[in-house]
Amino acid sequence: MNTGANRIRVASMNMNKITAVQEVFPSFRVKGAACKSGVREQPLTLDETIEGAIFRAKSVFRDCEYSVGIEDGIAPVPNTRSGYMNFCACVIYDGKRTYPGLAPAFEYPPKFTERVLNEGITISQAFVPATGKPYIGYEEGIIGWLTGGRMNRKDYTKLAVEMAKMQIDNAGLYQK
Repeated sequence: MNTGANRIRVASMNMNKITAVQEVFPSFRVKGAACKSGVREQPLTLDETIEGAIFRAKSVFRDCEYSVGIEDGIAPVPNTRSGYMNFCACVIYDGKRTYPGLAPAFEYPPKFTERVLNEGITISQAFVPATGKPYIGYEEGIIGWLTGGRMNRKDYTKLAVEMAKMQIDNAGLYQK
């Protein structure tokens, strides 16, 4: 008997991430697990962001059917004011293969991205003077603050989880 059936481990204790996964997998028991990303605290490329999500997902895979790694990072994008956009990457892992998904990308105001690049801080740290919220990523997220609440971190993260789960739901179409 598989003791991990209908269980998912999320490689984070952030309730935005855990709740996003629970909403996408409503029939599963979802539990968070503290985990490092294996990459910089603030990923600066799409490759690094996805690598962090993979590392997270694989690191917490035990006693579960799936594990989930979620990582946000900024990556170079042409024709943007700052030169970068934020990507939320989700990777679901079943013990054999990974299923990646991305949420839509968005651009931070340039002065905040410049602080990240020049000072080596995270985007959340860069926004503290403007938001007054050192733990905004555990609250509405910067996306919640920038959109005036029209989108929040949990719902944004949920989009990446849905894009990854799509491959599981349509497994036959994704066979080589």
